[in-house]
Amino acid sequence: MIKKIYLIIIVSIFSSTITFAQGSLDIHFNGMGFMDNREYKDYVSRSNTYSGTRLALDLGLNLDSNNHFIVGVNTLHEFGSRKFMKADPVAYYNYTNKNWNFNIGAFSREGLLSDYPRALLNDTLRYYRPNIQGMLLNYKNEHFTENLWIDWLSKQSPTDREQFLVGFSGKYRPVTTGPFYVTHYFQLMHNAYTSNEQAGDHIEDNGGIQVKLGLDFSHKTILDSLTIEAGALVSIERIRDVTDLNTPKGFVASAYLGYKRFALYEEFYKGQGSHINYGDGFYQNKTYNRVDLIYTPIIFKNIKGSFVFSLHNTPSRTSSQQAFRLTYDLGRKVLTRFKS
Repeated sequence: MIKKIYLIIIVSIFSSTITFAQGSLDIHFNGMGFMDNREYKDYVSRSNTYSGTRLALDLGLNLDSNNHFIVGVNTLHEFGSRKFMKADPVAYYNYTNKNWNFNIGAFSREGLLSDYPRALLNDTLRYYRPNIQGMLLNYKNEHFTENLWIDWLSKQSPTDREQFLVGFSGKYRPVTTGPFYVTHYFQLMHNAYTSNEQAGDHIEDNGGIQVKLGLDFSHKTILDSLTIEAGALVSIERIRDVTDLNTPKGFVASAYLGYKRFALYEEFYKGQGSHINYGDGFYQNKTYNRVDLIYTPIIFKNIKGSFVFSLHNTPSRTSSQQAFRLTYDLGRKVLTRFKS
């Protein structure tokens, strides 16, 4: 009897929410399949083949055009694994309007932080940590965009340290029709104590910042895409009470060329070498050059499949990487609309 009363109350509350919401209920499905073979001679422990499929499904309750509640799941199955699925919950509130976008909860980083340089956030996060657990605030207008975010990695316990990433990134284009723009990216990992602080434990701060000047000549030559960037990379490295604050610096430059289904990306780094925990380990070298040859045979509405062959050149040797990734996103589909 009591269970029936609780059920009636829950249904009544939900029904009244729908009545006043004047919104809609929608569904969103997207995913990715990947085969990524890495022959890293510099980092033998990371010479792995990453392969699997990631599927995400969620339901969105849209109270109006600005306020949204989204609940779902993002699952990963690694090919050959005996465990069928690893599931990451999706549960967050989203506010959006013409200029602002705010998320709080557990939500996908794809499309929000996916443009971060690999020197600061390595590309395997896309496979194994697809969600941000925290908050993200985005502002954009005709000339300017900026992100401010925090991502919790570990909750403090007797055995686990308190860990989180915090960062901001943005882009400024002074003339919307002109080629010139400026980008900046920052992230810092805070690695604190467990709840049972032990002798010899120390708080660690680790991260970096990258600032670049860029020129975008896309659709202004025979190429579909042509961008050139150059700037600086500075890492932030400190173990409190053990080391001073170290800030290794370096020069970084990149170019991207795209024509129909083919593309080439090249990045060059020269400097003191950076040890960024969540960044790509190749930037620990004082000189590093990466070349990506990209072919995209599958281009369909909401579906894209690309082959990428990469060469990683350091002073001591050359490593290679071969990858195929298929991404698909069916978008948000309205299931029903609520009327007042």
